[in-house]
Amino acid sequence: MLIGNTEVVDSFAEAFGMRYTRLLVTAEDEFWLDAALREFTGYGSSVISCDLEIGVERLVGPTESPDGRPGASVLAFGFHVDAIGKAMANRVGQCIMTCPSTAIFDGLDDPELEHFPLGKQIRFFGDGFQKSKVIGGDRFWRIPVMDGEFTICDIGHVAKGVAGGNIIIQGRTLRATLDAARRGVEAIAPLEGSITPFPGGVARSGSKVGSRYKGLKASTSDSYCPTLRGRVDSKLHEAANCALEIVVDGISEAAVATAMTAAMQAATGDNIVAITAGNYGGQLGKYHFHLRQLLSAMK
Repeated sequence: MLIGNTEVVDSFAEAFGMRYTRLLVTAEDEFWLDAALREFTGYGSSVISCDLEIGVERLVGPTESPDGRPGASVLAFGFHVDAIGKAMANRVGQCIMTCPSTAIFDGLDDPELEHFPLGKQIRFFGDGFQKSKVIGGDRFWRIPVMDGEFTICDIGHVAKGVAGGNIIIQGRTLRATLDAARRGVEAIAPLEGSITPFPGGVARSGSKVGSRYKGLKASTSDSYCPTLRGRVDSKLHEAANCALEIVVDGISEAAVATAMTAAMQAATGDNIVAITAGNYGGQLGKYHFHLRQLLSAMK
C-alpha cells in the first residue's frame, strides 16, 4: 500500500492491556498550568523504567474545568491500581502541590471503578490544619500552603486501557523523519482519549524484549538501527537512513486505533519511504493494530 511515495508495510503494532487514571489539573493562568504539567508528566515515557506512562490528553478551558480556571486532562498508565496510586501520590505531592495556584480533580469520577487514595494520603502534609469538604457526593481536601490552599480530590479512579500502539516512520534523512514524526504527533494531539508519552511524543530508542546482558528487560531494537545494517537482520527500507517511533497509549482500543491512523496519514511525505510498526510476533500483546486495515477503514 502506498500513500503518495510512502509505503505502508503490511505489519501490525502489538499493544497491551493496562490500567489508567485521568486527573484534571487547574491553575491561575496558562503559565503556572504549563509549569505544573511539565513537572507532573516528566520522566514518564515507558514503564520499562518509569513509574508511569503519562502525558497531557488535552487542554481544558475555564468553561469546562471544575473550578472555572485554565486546566488540562492528564492520562497516566500503569500495570495495576497500587502502582498507579503510589506513583500519583508521589507526583502530585512533589509536582502539583508545590506549583503555585494549582488544584487537582478526579477525571474518572465513577464509583463503579477501582480507586486509589490521593488527597486522602497527601492531606497529612497539612499537619493537622487540613480540612475536608464534600461537594456533590465527592470529598475534597483543602491543605494550607503559602499562597492559600491546595485543593485536591480525596481519591482517584482507575479504568482499563490500552498501551503500546505504535508506528515506526522511516525516512531518507534525519530532518525529514523528524518533521514527519512531529506531524504525526501533532495529528494525535487534538484527539481525546490518547497520549504519546515519549519526549515530544517520539522515541528514537525503540526496544526489543530482552538482551544479551543478564537481567536487562529490554535493549535496542537493532533491526531498525541504520548503523547495524549488515550485522543484523535489518527491517529498514533500503532507502531509509533514519527511523523514529510514535508510541500511543489510549483509554480504549478504538482510541489507539484512531490516533495511529491519524499519525500515519500525517507522517507520509516525499522523503518518508516507509511506515511500519513494532511487534513481538503477536505473542505478548493482546491488541494487534494492522496498519493497512486501519487506513482502509478510513476510506
